Formats: sequence, C-alpha cells, structure tokens
Amino acid sequence: MVRYSLLRILIFFGVMSALWLLGLRDRDQQILLLVLSALISMAISVVVLRRFREDYSQQLAERLERRARAKQQRGDLDEQAEDAEDESRDSGPVEYR
Repeated sequence: MVRYSLLRILIFFGVMSALWLLGLRDRDQQILLLVLSALISMAISVVVLRRFREDYSQQLAERLERRARAKQQRGDLDEQAEDAEDESRDSGPVEYR
C-alpha cells in the first residue's frame, strides 16, 4: 500500500510539473493547476497502477480470510472448553449444602 501511495503522489507531482511547464504558472491559475493535476494523475494511475492495486487487494483479502479462520478456530476452542467444563460438572455427584 505504501508503494502504491508513493507512486500516486509521484504521478501527481509529475503531472503538476508538466502542466506548470506548459504554462499554468500564474497566481490565478493555481486552482486550475491543482484540479487538472488531480484529474489527470487519477486517470493515469487507474491505468498504470492497476497491478499494484490488484496485488494490494489480494493481500487484503488473504489477511481477512486468515483473520476469519483464526476467529472461527478460537470460537471452536471456546466451545470445546465450555463443553468440557459442562461435562465435568455433570459427571460427579452433586452435593447441596
């Protein structure tokens, strides 16, 4: 994710530099420079950085799957412990005082 974010920022500043060199230098054109840089860099990153997005989404899906499996195993262990505790109570004689 850090690599993807860094590449997005570099693309943004590269586009902004190119637009600045093309003539968007005046003080009244700064907002236009920022907006155009954001839009153009977004379009470029959708195409160019597709592989990085897919890799990150796969890593995220694997992490969520591992977390769900671990949670399910913890739940199974809790159920087994509760069952063992219930069985130990039921197996011996009950004394009332």
